[in-house]
Amino acid sequence: MRRNGTLTLVLAVLGALLMAPDAALAARLNVVIELSTQTMRVESDGRPIHRWSVSTARQGYRTPTGTFRPQRLERMWYSTIYHRSPMPWSIFFHRGYAIHGTTEVKNLGRPASHGCVRLHPDNARRLFELVLAYGTGETSIVIVR
Repeated sequence: MRRNGTLTLVLAVLGALLMAPDAALAARLNVVIELSTQTMRVESDGRPIHRWSVSTARQGYRTPTGTFRPQRLERMWYSTIYHRSPMPWSIFFHRGYAIHGTTEVKNLGRPASHGCVRLHPDNARRLFELVLAYGTGETSIVIVR
């Protein structure tokens, strides 16, 4: 009897370990961008998991505010408007606006873009992979002033 109890316990623990990744992926991913502080907060089920500096629209341009969902993901995109500028790890969320990596990392933390949300390329890749893992339907992008 003791042997069956131990086996049952081991199987239960293994089952819980195998189910844990799926449970984590079922959680909701929230991306909150604060224009006033030029920061992005990434949350899983309400718990902060990342905080990064971003660059949003500089004077004369605008970054849309509101709540959005990812509409399209592109590992590498080139701007069709701004001199074919590279936009690695693009997460398009509203018309032509996207969250993407930038080569201008020196400008992160202050407004510098034409309206997109720029991230360090390593962080853009991490976010892109999180959105893929959680799914676009379970991801929200909130941009506040």
